[in-house]
Parts: sequence; structure tokens; C-alpha cells
Amino acid sequence: MKIFIEYIDRGIWNVIVNGSYIPMSIVNGVSVVKSYDELSEVENKRVQYDCVVKNIITFALNLDELFRVSQYSSAKETWDILEVTHEGTNDVKRARNHALIQEYELFRMQPGETIVNVQKRFTHIVNHLIGLGKQFNKEELNIKILKCLYRSWQPKVTTISETRDLTTFTTSTLFGKLREHELEMTRLKEMETVEKKSRSLALKTKAAYIESSNESSDKCSDFENLNLLTKISEVYQAER
Repeated sequence: MKIFIEYIDRGIWNVIVNGSYIPMSIVNGVSVVKSYDELSEVENKRVQYDCVVKNIITFALNLDELFRVSQYSSAKETWDILEVTHEGTNDVKRARNHALIQEYELFRMQPGETIVNVQKRFTHIVNHLIGLGKQFNKEELNIKILKCLYRSWQPKVTTISETRDLTTFTTSTLFGKLREHELEMTRLKEMETVEKKSRSLALKTKAAYIESSNESSDKCSDFENLNLLTKISEVYQAER
């Protein structure tokens, strides 16, 4: 919403931050609100900002949310009640901030998790902390990412730490390098799996061939023995 409002006019966002602009004039030493006819072009534009913001916010709300803020006259009041409703009071924000900081400190790569999912979880936590006012530098985030990885990633972690300047390295670039390494490791693992299957199939084929040869040899031996017994019997009968 902030990006959208500032795109229209950066001065409009100032209405949400500081409230509506009320043009004043001094009459007999007393400050009074200027009438519409007394407004300059610039003043009229600044006054109109409040209406513009209320219109933008109203169009973004569903019916239930609209009823929630319909009694508020200014854009700032409307924004403030929506902020408290959806983000909580300052106490709620502090509690959420503490919970997110703890989640950030305990952040670790999960078993079987890909780098893409690590990036999603990490970015989600960091973005919420930034939204609550927490500040990070690039080096701090990069070191946190590298330390959360499994021991099997240590060679790659060491290489990046020694060859890259983590103070200027963006987290997106770092995750990109880790993703490249993960894809390469996956490719090598698939090749090893195929090779193991091929060796296993070759061993099974060789074993089957040997077994078949032994069976053929046994059959030949049985046949030769039968022939020998037949000849012996014939000789014995001839001698009788």
C-alpha cells in the first residue's frame, strides 16, 4: 500500500504519517482554519491528499473492514485503526518481534530441506523483522545463512567464506551460489546411483551366467556317466 500511494504522489503518504494538512491563517491574532476560497493552489492540493488516501484505502477494503473504519473522518485515523487491528498494539508488536528474533537465532536447515525452501523460510523471518524495525547488514545475514547449513555443506561454505566479500555479497546472490552447488551435487548423486545400478545389474548377470554354466557342466557330466555305465553293461553282457 505504501509503494502504491507513494507512486501516485509521495506527499500523499505524509498524510498517513503526520495526519491531514489543515491550512491556517491569523485573524486578529487568532489562528483560524482557512475557508476553501482562501486556499492557494498548493494548499488545496495538500488538503485534497486526505480525500485521495481515504479513497485508496476504501477501495482496498472488503465490506466488513469498511464498516470497521466508516466512522473515522480522516485518512490517518482510518489507517491507524487498520494498523492496530491487523498488526496489533505496540505491546503485541514487541512480543512478535521477540518471537521472530528467537526464531531467527535458532534458524537451522531442516533434514531433507532444499536451498529454495531454506531461502523462503529465512526471507520470511527477515522481512517480518525488518517490517518491525529490525536492521541487518549484508555480512550478518550472509554469515547466518552459512552457519545454518549442514556439515555436508562445509566445503562449499569454506570456499565462499574465503573467496567472497560477505560485506557486499547480497543474500540473493549467496542463495544463488548455494543453489548452483546443490544442483551439481544432485547431478553427481544421480550419476552415482545410475553407476551403482549398472554395476549391480552386471554382477547379477555374471552370477546368472556362471550358475547356468555350472548347470550345463553338471548335465554333461551326468550324460557322460550314463554312457560309461551303458558301455560297461554291454561288455558284461557280451562276456556272459
